[in-house]
Amino acid sequence: MASIGQIVEKTPGPEVLARARQRASLVPDCMVEAKRIANTVIAGWHGRRKRGIGENFWQFRPYAEGESLSRIDWRRSARDDHTYVRDREWEAAHTIWLWADLSPSMMFKSTLSPVSKESRALVLMLALAEILARSGERIGCPGIMEPVSARNAAERLAAALMHAPMTSGLPETNMIKGASDIVLIGDFLDDAANVMERISPLARRGLRGHVVEIADPAEETFPYSGRTEFSDPETGEKLVSGRAETIKQDYTRAYFARRDALGSALRRMGWNFVFHRTDHLASEALVTMHMYLSGSPAGAVGGGRT
Repeated sequence: MASIGQIVEKTPGPEVLARARQRASLVPDCMVEAKRIANTVIAGWHGRRKRGIGENFWQFRPYAEGESLSRIDWRRSARDDHTYVRDREWEAAHTIWLWADLSPSMMFKSTLSPVSKESRALVLMLALAEILARSGERIGCPGIMEPVSARNAAERLAAALMHAPMTSGLPETNMIKGASDIVLIGDFLDDAANVMERISPLARRGLRGHVVEIADPAEETFPYSGRTEFSDPETGEKLVSGRAETIKQDYTRAYFARRDALGSALRRMGWNFVFHRTDHLASEALVTMHMYLSGSPAGAVGGGRT
C-alpha cells in the first residue's frame, strides 16, 4: 500500500540546526498566508470596541442634561433640532499570549491535507497576532517574545519564531503576570488527564484560556489498510500491523474519546476549546477564535469535519 502520510525524522544533537533552518524557511510563507487570511476575516470583526476614553470616533448620541458643553458636536447638532454629543471609542490594550506547539508530532502531513499541522499552527498564530495587533492589543509569546503593542507585532513574532529553540511540551509561563488571555495551538495527542495536569495551573492563576487542537484528516479517518508501519515521531517507537483496518474501530473510539475528555475538562475549567482539521480553511478556526477573544461564553466548537 502506498504511504498516506510522512514525517521528517527527529534531528538530535548538532543536526537540530537543520530542523531550525527548515522552520526558518517555513515562517515567511506562513506570514504571507496569515496576512491574507487576516485581511479576509478582519473586515467583519470589531474586537472589543465600546464607548469610552480614546482618540477615535465612536458614535453621535443625544446630549443629556448635566453633561459638559465641551462634548457637544455643534456641526452635527446644526443639522436638525437636536443637540448631539460626539462619543469616542474606548481604548484599553489587553495582553494576549499566543503559543504554537512545534514539536515533532506537529510535522505530520498526510496526502489528504495540503499542509502540515505545524504549518497550519503557525498560520493561525500569526494571523491572530496580525488581527489583534491591528486592534491595539499587546501580543506576546511565552519564552519567545515579550508582549508588544505595535502594528507590526505579527512580523516581530515571526522573526522571533525563526530563531526560537527547539522545545516540546507546553511553554514556560512564569513571565505571565496579571489577568490576560493565552491561546494554545497544538495537536494535544497526549492523554487528556496529562494535558489538563499541565494546563490547570494556568487557569488557577487567573488566565483566560483558549485551546486549539490541530488535526490531520488521516488522524481522524484512519485510512490505513493492509500491512502498515506506524512510527511515534516523539520517541521513534514503531508498531507494525499486518491488517491495519482491523484496529480502525478501536483507534477512532480512543481518538475521539480523548478529544471529548479534553474538551469537557477545559469547558468545566471555564476555558474554550476549538478543533480544526488541516484540510479545512484556516479562516474557520480564526473566526471562532475571534468570537471567543471578544468575550463569547466558553464552549467547544469544531473547525472541521468529524
